[in-house]
Amino acid sequence: MSKQIIVPFGPQHPVLPEPIHLDLVLEDERVVEAIPSIGYVHRGLEKLVEKRDYKDYVFISERICGICSFIHGATYCQGVEQIMGIEIPRRAEFLRAIWSEYSRMHSHLLWLGCFADGIGYENLFMNCWKVREKILDVLERTTGGRVIQGVNRVGGVSRDMDAAELKRIECEIPGLRDDFTELTRIFDEDLTVQTRTKGIGILPKDKAWDLGAVGPVIRGSGYAVDARSTGYGAYDELDFKPVVRNEADCHARCLVRAEELFTSLDLIENAIDRIPAGDILAPVKGNPSGEYYARAEQPRGEVIHYVKANGKKNLLRHRVRTPTLANVPALVHMLAGCELADVPVIVLTIDPCIGCMER
Repeated sequence: MSKQIIVPFGPQHPVLPEPIHLDLVLEDERVVEAIPSIGYVHRGLEKLVEKRDYKDYVFISERICGICSFIHGATYCQGVEQIMGIEIPRRAEFLRAIWSEYSRMHSHLLWLGCFADGIGYENLFMNCWKVREKILDVLERTTGGRVIQGVNRVGGVSRDMDAAELKRIECEIPGLRDDFTELTRIFDEDLTVQTRTKGIGILPKDKAWDLGAVGPVIRGSGYAVDARSTGYGAYDELDFKPVVRNEADCHARCLVRAEELFTSLDLIENAIDRIPAGDILAPVKGNPSGEYYARAEQPRGEVIHYVKANGKKNLLRHRVRTPTLANVPALVHMLAGCELADVPVIVLTIDPCIGCMER
C-alpha cells in the first residue's frame, strides 16, 4: 500500500469564491477520503430575527445570498404569509415566478462561466457572463436592482410590470434562446469540456437519493426532484417538467444547468401568457403567531425557510436549510476515489455557496 498523506484544499482556493476546507487523504495522486470542515462564516441571522420587525426582515433574508437573493426573500415571505393566513394577489405570485426564473438564469450563467474558467476556458467564461448581463439588465429594469431586487413584501410585491414591459420581455426571449443554444452546444460538444467532465465525479442514482442531494446534483443522477413540481406560488398553473440527465457525472450536472436555462424561458413565456390583472400587494395586519416550513427551488436546489412566531413583531426563530449544505455529503462521496487534479472540477459541480450555507 502507498503511504497516505493529507493535502489541505481551501479554505482559500482559486476555484472557491467562498471559504470551505477539505482535508484530502491521498495515496499517490488518488483521493482516498475527503473530510470537510465548515463554519468559517457567521452572520448572526438567527439573532437578527429576534431584533428586527418581521416585515423589515425581508430585506435581511434577501441578503443571505448575493446570487439567489430573490428566491430567499420570496420563500421567507411565503413562510410568514402561511402563518398569518394571508392570501396574496395572484398577479403577485406570477411576478414572483417571473423574477425567480430570471434569478435562476442569472445564477446558472454565473456558474457556467465560473466552471468554464475553472477548467481554463477563458473565452467561454466571458461569453457566459456576456449573456448574463442581458439577464441582469432585465432585473434592473423591472425591479431597480441587478443582484438584490428588494421587491418582495409580506403580502405580495412592491413593483408591477405593465403590458409594454411584459411585451418587451417576450420580444427579448428569442434572442436569449439563441444565445443559450450556442452556449449549450459548446458545453455539450466541446472536446475540452468533455475531457475534463465526462466519467468524472460519478454520483450513482441510489447514492444521490440516500445522501439527500438536491437540485442539479440529484437531477444529474437521474431523479426528477424539483420543488417547483409541488406547485407552490404560480407554478401550479405553469407547464413545468424538470430537466433530468442519467450519466451521473460532472458533464451531466453541467448540462442540467445549461438545459434549465431553456426551461426558465419557457416558464417566463408561460407566466406572461397567463398573468392575471389585479393588485400586487395584500393588506397585512397584526403579527404572526405559529410556525411554518416554506420550500422553494433555488438555482442550486431546494431551500427551506423555517419561521416561528409568537404574536409579536419580532420572530422567535428563522432557520434556513440551503441546497449547498444538503449537497456536501454527496460531494464527499464523489471525491473518494478521484484523481487529485479532478478535485476542483468536482467541487465546482455542486455550485457551492458557502455564504448561503452558513448562518
